[in-house]
Amino acid sequence: MKHLLNKWSLLILALLKPLGIWGVMGFAAVDAAFLGMPLDAIVAGYAYADPRRFLLYAAMGAAGSALGSIVIYLIGYKGGELLLVKRIGKQRFNKIKASFERHEFLAVMLPSMLPPPTPFKLFVLSAGVAEMNFGHFLAAIFFGRLLRFSLVSLIVIRYGPAILGFVGGMVHRHLRLAIAVIAAALLIGWWVWRLRKRRSRRRTERPTQ
Repeated sequence: MKHLLNKWSLLILALLKPLGIWGVMGFAAVDAAFLGMPLDAIVAGYAYADPRRFLLYAAMGAAGSALGSIVIYLIGYKGGELLLVKRIGKQRFNKIKASFERHEFLAVMLPSMLPPPTPFKLFVLSAGVAEMNFGHFLAAIFFGRLLRFSLVSLIVIRYGPAILGFVGGMVHRHLRLAIAVIAAALLIGWWVWRLRKRRSRRRTERPTQ
């Protein structure tokens, strides 16, 4: 099966590569909707070949990921709860569902920023099951992927394509630690932003003497 999937990946690469910048969106859509692709390497490869347009490539990849994820979202929306419970178990499903009820935007955006093998499609399916606002769903994936692809592209432009293999090996060897560090940094940043926003709101609400 793995050999067959690799053949499909090579075929898709051959078909979409001549499309140029639109191929980035196509790769990302296929990756999100169906077949896993080496998406970080693809987007970063385009950016390395044309550094001046790295942000455009990142945006095209982010848009493709958002559009491709609609397929998984609809599966969840139309009745994916049983599939999800069977895949991850009732206890984990309840935790993910509770996370969506509290912070649905971050519950999708944060996983979209994490590197593979984060089970991102499970979060997308959960968003459909939880009937997450569709506009918020697309925006969360787009901005999460945009940040991820932009960062990966800048690193590759600065240090060369070989850095992806090194970082990928480190992540696979220390996956739990890497995810914990990234998630903690993102959550701390979010909380700092939220506290500043609250303080700013309190200042504006204070009655003037």
